[in-house]
Amino acid sequence: MSQYFEVHPDNPQKRLLKQAVQIIRDGGVVVYPTDSSYAIGCHLGDKSAMERIHRIRRLDKNHNFTLVCRDLGEIATYAQVDNINYRLMKSLTPGPYTFILKATREVPRRLQNPKRKTIGLRIPDNVITQEFLGELNEPIMSSTLIMPGEDLPMTDPYQIRLYLEHEVDLIIDGGFSGYQPSTVVDLMGERPEILREGSGPIDWLVEH
Repeated sequence: MSQYFEVHPDNPQKRLLKQAVQIIRDGGVVVYPTDSSYAIGCHLGDKSAMERIHRIRRLDKNHNFTLVCRDLGEIATYAQVDNINYRLMKSLTPGPYTFILKATREVPRRLQNPKRKTIGLRIPDNVITQEFLGELNEPIMSSTLIMPGEDLPMTDPYQIRLYLEHEVDLIIDGGFSGYQPSTVVDLMGERPEILREGSGPIDWLVEH
């Protein structure tokens, strides 16, 4: 049976976030809110927790996980970013975007795209997630909470509890979320390429 924390969306309870961090560090799988939809995540270095997420979502072995970071300062550790792309990311974060970049050696190989050696990076504009990552002091490995056979993410924390209370270790209830995943932007080419259009607007692409 998972734990269930009702966390205030604007003023998260520190006590609950500290408990959530301990659950992650102890190998737990956590469902949490972002600025686009709910996500499911675990500790960056935890292979068995990652495999649990694979089973819950029935993902294939080539699924790209995302590192959810607190700010751009963490990104340089995990990805190679040139000045042009850094400026673009700075203008769009925090926000509902996932950026595909070349991974550094700090990223476990199992998290990288097997062919391109890339990693997805995300800085959500969500107070709960920002405070949570601040307590953890490192990114978490994450995937959008889209259940098998569904096209859209889960949005209702009570429904999530009904579906997943025996599958995950913690559900952080931050209220209803959006139903669109993040917009995925590939920064590996000469120009940004939109791989998935989601809740992040793409009108900036015309100007880039």
